[in-house]
Amino acid sequence: MNAGFSKSERLSGKKNIATLVKCGKWGVTAHLKYCYHSNSVGVNRILVSAPKKFFKRAVKRNLLKRRIRESYRTQKALLFPPSPLTGRGTDVLIQYNSPDIVDFAIIKAEVASVLASVSSKMSM
Repeated sequence: MNAGFSKSERLSGKKNIATLVKCGKWGVTAHLKYCYHSNSVGVNRILVSAPKKFFKRAVKRNLLKRRIRESYRTQKALLFPPSPLTGRGTDVLIQYNSPDIVDFAIIKAEVASVLASVSSKMSM
């Protein structure tokens, strides 16, 4: 599997995001909140968020988003593989949901548990 993070793997567009938030299923870990929903694009897409509520400075928000994206990029094989033939993929929103900045290793472990959880629920 390609270890990059291409533009097609980024979730964008108001309609796509609104559909994910409205119809998706939610879950939480110690520092992350996530939402997932199937899509008809045939590719797994991700949206990363770090709210201004916890971190007023953009530098800190960008740091957390970079850490989450890198964790996803290195572990995206844990997510149920998309099927381009049937047009089945998964949209995932990962939101940092803690007032503390934690180490990359903790974020990586939590992203792995999120991807494993989403994969197990989407494969049913």
